[in-house]
Amino acid sequence: MPNLRRRLLTLATLASAWALPAFAQTRPIRLIVPYPPGGPLDIVARALADKVKDSLGPVVVENRPGAGGNLGMDLVAKAAPDGLTIGMGAVATHAINPWLYSKIPYDPMRDFTPITLVAQVPNVLVMNVDVANKLGIASVADLVAYAKKNPGTLNYGSGGNGSAGHLAGEMFKSQAGVYMVHIPYAGGSPAQLALLSGQVDLNFDNLASASANIKSGKLKAVAMTTAKRAGAMPEVPTIAESGGAYGLAAFDINTWFGLFGPAGLPAATTQRLNKAFTDALASPEIKARMASLLADASPTTPEQFATFVRAELAKYEKVVKATGAKAD
Repeated sequence: MPNLRRRLLTLATLASAWALPAFAQTRPIRLIVPYPPGGPLDIVARALADKVKDSLGPVVVENRPGAGGNLGMDLVAKAAPDGLTIGMGAVATHAINPWLYSKIPYDPMRDFTPITLVAQVPNVLVMNVDVANKLGIASVADLVAYAKKNPGTLNYGSGGNGSAGHLAGEMFKSQAGVYMVHIPYAGGSPAQLALLSGQVDLNFDNLASASANIKSGKLKAVAMTTAKRAGAMPEVPTIAESGGAYGLAAFDINTWFGLFGPAGLPAATTQRLNKAFTDALASPEIKARMASLLADASPTTPEQFATFVRAELAKYEKVVKATGAKAD
């Protein structure tokens, strides 16, 4: 009888262990960041990893940069769908790179399970303030009017062919029916330095990168590239609202990033991860961290995020193909 009791107790213990939810496992979750440490995406990933540890257990951020983010996200795509490997994808990895590279190792929709959008970082159309004053450009209307009257006279810089700034400029040109010369640089910082020194007239820059020079009066913020005004600079109109009469009513480009798991992630696991991270995004601590990066926390359901990514992929297909830009 004692032996039978011991066996029953052992079986009960094992059954309880097997019934433990995935988040109670001792194995940590790997959160792959497909970019080097220190950037906004990495900073947010680390803040979220710390915030969700009470609900999900330990989350270890692993930087795997390379090929414009493709290498890191490929690791996520090829991971087991057990909830222990997730990745912080971005507009580049899931909307731009599939069209920019002749071949990438994953399908941005088929090979992933969207979990939640995390943040959106506004981009801003900025001009060298001296150039803007000299040309009398204070708004999108002024810019379009000048560009139409003087085709090919204005130029804009970007961080390189196929960069977000390049694609934003090409979309602006296409929708407004104007021609401006694109001057690519080897990264966002050289492009901004060229703008500050007057080598180029305007850029479509990340707000976080441009804000200090906007506030110091070195750059003029003409308009935001996003559909809504930025919380960090609500006084600056969007291109869509100020350029609606010039074919720009649908203009909407920003930098975004969000969480993905591999394809085949069970629905219950997806929902558990979604709840943990969206709860974290709603917390005052994460909102404050986002605000310091001039980013807007943007939690969604998995279904909403999937719809969003699909729309972004279709949007950038047109833009990239129109520019003919290639990264390889």
